[in-house]
Amino acid sequence: QVQLVESGGGLVRPGGSLRLSCAASGSIFSINTMGWYRQAPGKQRELVARITSGGSTTDADSVKGRFTISRDNAKNTVYLQMNSLKPEDTAVYYCNADLFDSNRELGDYWGQGTQVTVSS
Repeated sequence: QVQLVESGGGLVRPGGSLRLSCAASGSIFSINTMGWYRQAPGKQRELVARITSGGSTTDADSVKGRFTISRDNAKNTVYLQMNSLKPEDTAVYYCNADLFDSNRELGDYWGQGTQVTVSS
């Protein structure tokens, strides 16, 4: 059984910063890509950023230069540092991991989501 637990969401003023964390735990053999997605009300879930086990990253154009994804492989944890936040960044942010469990079965796992609200 694998769990992804997010933390770090909240309410912040425009121009502010937040740091999201997501820790994977349970019967994990290895983790490939970890990433962050977001879903605003009435919109589809979209990729924010993702990072491979080797550290290669992909960022959405809308967050380039403002958000930074990183990971600690020893802790099975991925982070999202969000700076210069804008009201349009308001959404539920979901952690995602593509990993092999202890039975060597590949699966796609999601966290429960954490709310980020950018408002004055």
